Parts: sequence; C-alpha cells; structure tokens
Amino acid sequence: MPLLGTLDVVPRLADAPKLDNYDTEAWEIAGVELLSLTFEIDDAQMTSALPPALHPTIPPVAYFSVAAYPESPIGPFTLAQVRIGCRASALPRGFLLRAYSDSPAACDALGRRWGYECRPADVRVRRYHDRVVGTVTVDGRELMRASLVDPQPISGGSIFHVSTMNLARADDDNGRGVLVQVDPAYTFHRAERGTPELTMFERAAWNAQGIEPVWPVTATFVRCDTGFPRIRYVLDAQQLARTGTRKLR
Repeated sequence: MPLLGTLDVVPRLADAPKLDNYDTEAWEIAGVELLSLTFEIDDAQMTSALPPALHPTIPPVAYFSVAAYPESPIGPFTLAQVRIGCRASALPRGFLLRAYSDSPAACDALGRRWGYECRPADVRVRRYHDRVVGTVTVDGRELMRASLVDPQPISGGSIFHVSTMNLARADDDNGRGVLVQVDPAYTFHRAERGTPELTMFERAAWNAQGIEPVWPVTATFVRCDTGFPRIRYVLDAQQLARTGTRKLR
C-alpha cells in the first residue's frame, strides 16, 4: 500500500497565500544563478510533512535552494526555498515548506501568482574559489547556510530539478486548499556539481519542525534561463493526486 501524506493542511492554510486567479502570465528570466542541495532526511517525518494529496519519496529527501534572478517584472530578487521530496501520483515533486526573498515585491507577487509562502529576509548566493554559499538571514539571525564545496564542471543534461508544489488558498477551493504546480523549463549555460554542506538550518523558521537531514546526496550550481510558468495543474490538497488533479491548460 503506498504511503500518503498525513499533514493537516487546515492550520497551515492560515499562513498560505491567496491566489489572484489561475490565469497568471509567465515570467521568463535569463541568467539565473541557482544553488541546489539535496539531503536524505530521517524517515520519522516523511509522511507528516506532506499533505494527503502527495506520497513521500523513498528514501525521503529535502531540497534546499537559493536562486538569484537578475531581472523580472518586479525587479531583481533572490529566492530561497526548502522543499520536501514527494510524488504527485508517480511524478517527482518538491512540496514547499517555506520560502524567503530579499524583495518584498517578489514575496507579494510570487504568493499571489504562484502560491509561494514567502517571507522577507536578507537572501544571498555568493561564489568563492572553492565553494558556492547561499545564506538566509533575518534581523541578524542566520536561518540557513547551504554550500556547494569543491565545484566541478558537468553537463547541464546531468541535472534534473523537480517541479514545486505550493499550498495556497483559492476562490474555488471550498476551504480545502490547493497545491499549485510550478514547473519551469531550464536552459543551462553552465553547470557544476560538488559536495553539499548544510551548516545552519533553523527548522522552525522554515515550517520544518522534525525534519532532520541525515545524509548529503548532491549539490549543484547552475547559470540558466528559467522563470515562473503559467499554471498548468492544481490539485486538491486533501485528495489523492490521481483523482484530485485539475488540468488548466
């Protein structure tokens, strides 16, 4: 019998953004720099961190990312995310626990348009000679420090970024919440892989109580063209994906 998420989404909806509608226009952004880390996590929380629409991955994993967008309709911004690996039916996805951005305008737009639960912070991604470091800081307190150590060049064809599932409120969700699938395309111009290192992870700040990274899997750093697409699918957050998915376009 497949495992299912057991998260009670109703309390989480209090902080979930309200979508303007499902007809948002795409943002296509060139020259994005994206740092991504994957860690296996302790399996004690692999179902309680996910809503009932989603299945946990086996082994359970968490994704940590920091991306710098040099331009957008609301100006440049940097976005950090923590996601839990999951499957919508058979398809690999990442369920967003929380995001932070250095742009209040980005927090607002990403929430209203794509359902990102995003809060303001000092978010940075920096490249050094021997590593790439992403940090998130609020009022001088570091909430995350994620690094790729000893970067080595690879082909962009070796990299796969899973689509994101964002919990949001919508006019037609009957109080149940929806999961918004955000599935951008990527055109890679440079790609590197190295050793992932997570030296700070303030779990409470990320809605990640009980999430325990136990084994580093991989880290990548890419320069790419990507963005935020039109919404193609939404899911009833409390119903199995195979029966609760709506195709919008």
